[in-house]
Amino acid sequence: MSVKVPASATLLMKNVYRKVFPEVNNQLAYWKERASQIPDPELRTQALASIRDKKFHCQGGSVYSMLAGEYWQEAIRFIVAYQTISDYLDNLCDRSTSLDPTDFRMLHQSMEDALSPDNKVQNYYHYRMEQEDADYLKDLVLTCQAVVRYIPNYRLFQHHVLELEGMYSDLQVHKHVTHSERIPRLEKWFGEYQEKWPMLTWYEFSACTGSTLGIFCMMAYGLTNELTKELSERIFSSYFPFLQGLHIMLDYFIDQQEDQEEGDLNFCNYYANEQELEERLIYFVEQTNQMMQELPDSTFHEMVQQGLVGLYLADPKVKKMSQYQALVKRLIQASGRKSSFFHWNIRVYNRLAGKG
Repeated sequence: MSVKVPASATLLMKNVYRKVFPEVNNQLAYWKERASQIPDPELRTQALASIRDKKFHCQGGSVYSMLAGEYWQEAIRFIVAYQTISDYLDNLCDRSTSLDPTDFRMLHQSMEDALSPDNKVQNYYHYRMEQEDADYLKDLVLTCQAVVRYIPNYRLFQHHVLELEGMYSDLQVHKHVTHSERIPRLEKWFGEYQEKWPMLTWYEFSACTGSTLGIFCMMAYGLTNELTKELSERIFSSYFPFLQGLHIMLDYFIDQQEDQEEGDLNFCNYYANEQELEERLIYFVEQTNQMMQELPDSTFHEMVQQGLVGLYLADPKVKKMSQYQALVKRLIQASGRKSSFFHWNIRVYNRLAGKG
């Protein structure tokens, strides 16, 4: 690839702090201002909460902008808008006034439309009480579509990003319906894919579908006009299931206490015991390490995996998880030396940012 991508952890973090995070802050400031102007109080509350509480999703995802060369700002524009849709809808479904799968499906149509530049925006709130958002969600979709139109050969890999989006949206529908229906729906859904990915359980497969990283990776490469059909297929198979699964399992791992208090589904709860949880997390780390070797810029993709482990396990919530401290150390060790560097670096950043 002709784009010069950071190949050392020090250079990566320098780019993150000097370029990526400031641009993410700029983009999020705009969407926060837009969210504050939403007339409906429930929609406004959830839009603002998603930006306040899940900013690090946009920060982490925007690391992929380094694959976009001179188009790095466009990559961040897309990643922030798309991730903001994801986080906003997750809040709307998690803390919902509705348990209607038809409503959830319509809301998530926005994520398909964001990746489909020929699709017209719709009333994504059609099946719910709350309606007035001053075009907040539509404009997020239009922002994504505008960036997609920068990519001349988008048709070569659009089916791959739509496949990832389709599984993501299916997950969001199945896991937010009434409690008694969630597990049966997720198990039945996995039955459609079990033959293709027999090494996974239904709850691990569900976790793998819950990440947007494969989409961000393809979009960033796509902006350079160097993403071929063959490379998009390699990215898909390298990112799904293992890197995406590791990403979301770590997310669920640190949210166990919070999800228990809120009554939310947490895929870490379905392992037989802590030992099995540890074995499977390390399995995902090892499989991800192996799959990253299949990609160009493999050092960068390895650092993404190591950075994910460092980022999530540096979260202040982890300090309160005293029963898992030995597991945390083993996971960092299994991820490689750079994972320790990222873990330390992000803990320092969190302290400086007042996050504990």
